[in-house]
Amino acid sequence: METTVNHPQRPGIPTKRWTRDYVFDVLKDLGIHYIFGVPGTNEIPIIDGTSYPENKVRYIECLHENIAIGAAMGSARMTGKPGVLVVHVTPGIAHTIGNLFNACRSQTPLVILCCQQQNELVTQEPLLASNLVDLAKQYTKWAHEVRTPAEIPLVLQRAFKEAMAPPNGPVFISIPWEFTMVRIPDDAHMKGITRISSHFTGDPESIRQTALLLAQAKNPIIVAGDAVGYADAWSEVQELAQLIGAPVSLQTFSSVANYPNNDIHWQGELPGVQASIRQVFDGHDVAFLVGFGAQAQLAVFKYSDGPLIPDHVKQIYLTNNTWDIGKNSYGESAVLGDIKATLPLINAIVKSHGSEGADARNKHLEALDLQRKKQWAVYKEKALHQKEIWAVLIADALREAIEEKGLANKFVYVHEAVSDGAPFQYLLPFGTHSSKPISYYCVAGGSLGWSMPASLGIKLEPQGSQGIETTLVVNAVGDGSSLFYPQTYWTAAHQNLAVLYIITNNREYHTLQVGLQQVIAAYGSAPGYEWQPATTDPEYLRINRPKFDFVSLAKAFGGENGEVVKDPASVKEAVFRGVQHVITNKTSYILDMRTAQDTPPPATKEEAEDQLYKKYLEQPSLDIFHEQTHVAGARKSAENNIPANVPSLF
Repeated sequence: METTVNHPQRPGIPTKRWTRDYVFDVLKDLGIHYIFGVPGTNEIPIIDGTSYPENKVRYIECLHENIAIGAAMGSARMTGKPGVLVVHVTPGIAHTIGNLFNACRSQTPLVILCCQQQNELVTQEPLLASNLVDLAKQYTKWAHEVRTPAEIPLVLQRAFKEAMAPPNGPVFISIPWEFTMVRIPDDAHMKGITRISSHFTGDPESIRQTALLLAQAKNPIIVAGDAVGYADAWSEVQELAQLIGAPVSLQTFSSVANYPNNDIHWQGELPGVQASIRQVFDGHDVAFLVGFGAQAQLAVFKYSDGPLIPDHVKQIYLTNNTWDIGKNSYGESAVLGDIKATLPLINAIVKSHGSEGADARNKHLEALDLQRKKQWAVYKEKALHQKEIWAVLIADALREAIEEKGLANKFVYVHEAVSDGAPFQYLLPFGTHSSKPISYYCVAGGSLGWSMPASLGIKLEPQGSQGIETTLVVNAVGDGSSLFYPQTYWTAAHQNLAVLYIITNNREYHTLQVGLQQVIAAYGSAPGYEWQPATTDPEYLRINRPKFDFVSLAKAFGGENGEVVKDPASVKEAVFRGVQHVITNKTSYILDMRTAQDTPPPATKEEAEDQLYKKYLEQPSLDIFHEQTHVAGARKSAENNIPANVPSLF
């Protein structure tokens, strides 16, 4: 029987149900309110479903598929539910690959619907058609092309179930587009989506074995990966760190804040240089790798220099993903389980046995934490007297604005200022009395250009699954990364999404300049290589001739408000203006922060190293624990002359 609804364009006209409406059954069941995409003819039947108010789904139009998937990732990270996007045949899924890779590595739940050409025509190789499943399957939990319209409910059930099951991840579904328009009975509906709880505990014997190894450790270290933040397990890891007196390092390019930065045990992210990573682990006897998925976040590596974690360190694991347990080296003990559910069981056993020397280690960490605070205070004062803007001033001004306006649990910081991560990670209030792990957002994949799109999906969601709000969304992004998808500004303006975009503008691909020096250090004199570049200051790593006007570029896409900030004394007021603008207006604000006044001139090898590393040598290390205990790697490795706190290169 047909029912009459108030169609937005044809009031009183009887509506029908088609196979595409199964998608909206699922979204209604899960409380998902957005579909992201770039319109194409094949997708119109699905997009049309967003025109029916009863479906309670908005179509968020983007100008590039990698923006659409990035926005879906941002939405998913806030809600914990799958982000949903519709892409167009071969070019559409191909355009998403950069952020699909990021989503895969960051375990972001997504369901990607791709409308294939007509089923009866595909074998004839029509316009835009290809084997879509093969394109997507490397970076998805499951990839499938629908065989018949009748299996659409089955496929949707499996797709959304898999995207949400631990560990989360993207799923790809190709649907021949005529299948989406098949008429179905009015009473044909999806029953719902099977949900698999993530809160499962590990094997009791493995838990006991792990706990005893931790209790008996003489100098343990904890590495917290993304599964910690996703599980909202700060307090559980904090308890263990206190029980065993262990410093806590984070996986490099953590997707979320995996440990609170106001805790004395917090040491920031692992470094991006092989020798420096080894030095972090070298003095420890036991490493507890909890939720640690991205275990090799560097690009320059030599087997002859030894594994990233020295062989004498006992490795023990706890995470919800079998692949990440012992995938690169032997684990003395391994627990498969949800961190928030399982770690209290480990902690209880550790507590009952005690940990020799833990009190002394905790006192040492407390003293080092005070020392680190003093070092950063001196560094901030020094930054005020520089010609260019150092990121520490931006981060500190942003911290002050957040605290003064009472936004400590109402902000999300989206990080793609690759050259300048440390100040934001240390100074912004990612602590136990304010924010949550998802208050910080990055990606483990490293494919650039993701953060501006992600800011769209984050801002669309007024609340996050861990109890935060998105009153203030700030995206700090390097000048090079911001140029990948400036079309993002159009969607922000089109949807009235107020985001503060801070462009750290150093006028060059700075991380690649650093990367070039790392390659030379590793292979310049290595037998069998002895590789040297024609120049250590190549033109192709400059963003120059002509220079970009980022504020005007944003304005052309509808981002009408912004300013260029050229000197350190102007940073605080500019940041406060930007924050005030986005929380009182429905438009974004662009701050072009000149972290270099001009593109650095060509330099000799020695001058280039000095220019590249100056700010890293001046900048205090976040990892104060290992700066003290491993003097050889504290500032520069004697072996390769690379500062220990340089970022990983892309």
